[in-house]
Amino acid sequence: MNYKETICAIASSQGGAIGVVRVSGAKAFDAAEHIFRPIISGKLLHIQKGYTQTYGRIFDPEKQEEIDDVLVSVYHAPHSYTGEDSVEITCHGSAYILQRVIQLLIDAGCKMAQPGEYTQRAFLNGKMDLTQAEAVADLIASSSAATHRLAMSQMRGHFSDEMKELRDKLLKFTSMIELELDFSEEDVEFASRTDLKDLASYIDKTITHLVETFSLGNAIKTGVPVAIIGQTNAGKSTLLNYLVGEERAIVSEIHGTTRDVIEDTINIDGILFRFIDTAGIRRSTDRIENLGIQRTFQKLDQADIVLWIVDVTCPIETLEKLKAEILPKCEGKQLVIVFNKIDLVTDLTPVESLFKDVPASKIAISAKSQIHTTELKELLLKAAQIPQISQSDVIVTNVRHYEALSRALVAIKQVEDGLKNNIPGDLLAEDLHMCLSELGEITGTITSGEVLNNIFKNFCIGK
Repeated sequence: MNYKETICAIASSQGGAIGVVRVSGAKAFDAAEHIFRPIISGKLLHIQKGYTQTYGRIFDPEKQEEIDDVLVSVYHAPHSYTGEDSVEITCHGSAYILQRVIQLLIDAGCKMAQPGEYTQRAFLNGKMDLTQAEAVADLIASSSAATHRLAMSQMRGHFSDEMKELRDKLLKFTSMIELELDFSEEDVEFASRTDLKDLASYIDKTITHLVETFSLGNAIKTGVPVAIIGQTNAGKSTLLNYLVGEERAIVSEIHGTTRDVIEDTINIDGILFRFIDTAGIRRSTDRIENLGIQRTFQKLDQADIVLWIVDVTCPIETLEKLKAEILPKCEGKQLVIVFNKIDLVTDLTPVESLFKDVPASKIAISAKSQIHTTELKELLLKAAQIPQISQSDVIVTNVRHYEALSRALVAIKQVEDGLKNNIPGDLLAEDLHMCLSELGEITGTITSGEVLNNIFKNFCIGK
């Protein structure tokens, strides 16, 4: 990317009544003034105060044609989102009008912005660090209260502040150790090894805690994975359709209807759940159905919560066989046993007695008649074990951050081992530099063009 060029893009979604076109760069005012005619004469954009709006019309200079009545917002560098001179044109949301405005700006010397280029320029101009830039994308993509709070926390710099504090403390000791190396012949010690041990232990505990939050953060961001399992025709697809609010799975009295994995997400009280409807478990000679059953057990391994749908109309002998087959595969999972089709029986005692010894949450429902399905949602929230999230909480949700923190943790443990074994200062300095580098890569203090491209290519155009 050539960051000296002035860029433009549509920053609003299609179909709205109002559209927004963003312009940023050294010639933002020149390009906008070329196509903008203020209603009040003399109201040139570049002489307007920042954070003000001017009413006027977009005008095609070549065709001498008015395009639309607009409001133009003015932002002077460095007091803008990108840190550059910026203009935002608010017009009517017609796709034709927006495309005409873009074409006129390109004719005036702008170029179309690449995905994420506005935020990338904000990062390069020091308006935010890399974790805050990534949080912008997370905020746009947030689909629940929890993901929104985590994105806001990161965008407000809480995670960045934590990384900066660790890095600053490490940098101080690294500088002292390197100073020792300059005076190695005089055998002096500028960095107290006792203090360094305390610091390394503190950093170890802090990074370990952050790494451990990733499983929670990833579940909140992508959805808590919930596998819906059970025998054929137990009501798994009926329950999935109820939970997601639409006919996502085929419901039939014919056994073996679901042969592949069906996934969908639902927001329950601000927590995102990713439901996985699987093939019914039974003995079958159908090769395709058996492949679906194999995938059922694969998805079972990936799930945090298992909804085991038990058809209470089945013979006890059949349920005993299923219990012996399924229960060992649910170890280590949050298991919820759902006794389904209670509207078809008068006595649940035999089935409940069969599962009395199973350590799991249990509930009796009718997915078809929606009996106790609200209580099932409450049980899912409890099984998810998601704590209350506030905007001040620091929880790792990004895979890139998790991997860098994991490498930093290895490096700081090497520092601790080195201190125990009294290794020379130059080797300690090497491990400290490795830890510093990994922490710096998270916030973008140390980064590469390849990392930036990988991050910003997934942004939407206009942001």
